[in-house]
Amino acid sequence: MIPFLDRIAYVKSLKEAAMEIPSQSAITADNVTLELDGVLYTRVFDAYKASYGVEDAEYAISQLAQTTMRSEIGRLTLDHVLRERAALNTNITEAINEAARDWGVVCLRYEIRDIHAPDGVVAAMHRQVTAERSKRAEILDSEGQRQSAINIAEGRKQSVILASEALKSEQINIASGDAEAILIRAQATAKGIDAVAHSMREGQENARGAVSLSVAEKYVEAFGNLAKQGTAVVVPGNVGDMGGMIASAMAVYGKVSQSQEQAQKGVMDVPQQSPSPDQGSKNEPNTMGKTDEVAKSVLQGFDETRQKR
Repeated sequence: MIPFLDRIAYVKSLKEAAMEIPSQSAITADNVTLELDGVLYTRVFDAYKASYGVEDAEYAISQLAQTTMRSEIGRLTLDHVLRERAALNTNITEAINEAARDWGVVCLRYEIRDIHAPDGVVAAMHRQVTAERSKRAEILDSEGQRQSAINIAEGRKQSVILASEALKSEQINIASGDAEAILIRAQATAKGIDAVAHSMREGQENARGAVSLSVAEKYVEAFGNLAKQGTAVVVPGNVGDMGGMIASAMAVYGKVSQSQEQAQKGVMDVPQQSPSPDQGSKNEPNTMGKTDEVAKSVLQGFDETRQKR
């Protein structure tokens, strides 16, 4: 290089430089007009191409960035533009590098800085967000109510099951207690009957007198309960004569006892032989006759007692 004769025509810096891309309008695939601006980061890797390959490299790259950005925005809807800014920046960078390779400049990255949508679109987006959040809130509320109803129903179900099991156990216990009480009463009654029979065998006349007194007491007690068990009551004519009533009961008991003793003596007098078919048919009238005799003796006792009064 000769001083005063040669001069430096272009001076290029090989450092990375930031280039501001002015705001521009772009229409999305769903016909929404957006205002966008960005920042482009470039670096010169070939000073000769940058000086002689293009008249103004910065202006050319700026115009290329704007047209590429409008082209990429036109392929996407508004929702995708807002959601896929990173992919949009990558696509713009690749498109610029493909065209600027011959200019000796490489595009390192492109960043969309601001996106401005119309006021009506912004208001609609706000309403959409509000509606979506209200929808989620209502869904959560309904799910909470559903779960609450399920829990309440499950609790009632378990309560009914436990109550039925408790009632079942109670009924089983009551039935078991009643059965045991009946058994105990039956055993006590049997023991009482055995004791009375033993006393009658041992005491003879005295025991029979005691039994007669007990029968008279039962007769009076049963007569006293007649009016409590129904509205229609049949009473004897001598209600005021308590002694006569007791005497009637005693007379009936005495007649029954005599008839039983006679029947037992008749059975003991009959010789014990193996009955033939003819004898069996003959014994049946005898048995029926003895039963009739007992019944007649009972009725005779009633009649004699009535005549005495």
